[in-house]
Amino acid sequence: MSGTLNKVMLIGHLGDAVKMHYFEGGGCIGRFPLATNETYTNRQTGEKVTNTDWHNIVVRNKAAEICEKYLNKGDKIYVEGRLKNRQWQGEDGNMRYTTEVHVQDFTFLSNKSETAMGTPEAVAQHSAKTSHTSFDSDTSTDTIQIEEEDDLPF
Repeated sequence: MSGTLNKVMLIGHLGDAVKMHYFEGGGCIGRFPLATNETYTNRQTGEKVTNTDWHNIVVRNKAAEICEKYLNKGDKIYVEGRLKNRQWQGEDGNMRYTTEVHVQDFTFLSNKSETAMGTPEAVAQHSAKTSHTSFDSDTSTDTIQIEEEDDLPF
């Protein structure tokens, strides 16, 4: 195979609110940390162990504005994008490096009631339906597609 592939798919929880940066030309960038967890049982102790990895997420323009409007700390989201490495010189003169996920597509996975109320009672009241919001940054449309799903097992 002569081609290459740079693709990342993550499902995780926001570690903080979306931080927006606006540019003179009218564009903008949103950044937020995303936590993914790996859980396993230690065979020797029988103890349940959870490891958390943090990912730097970058969304641009309309996608960034949608994320800022609808996402809150703790919300669950699916993101799909590309890995990008970036470097810069810090104030102390040392070079700094980071790896970011530049989002091309995302889907909100948290319930409306979880986002709006954040209480177990609200989640129980809204358990019959789960809303999913998706946005494809490659399309030129500025609309959000909202799909309602019921809890049927098929």
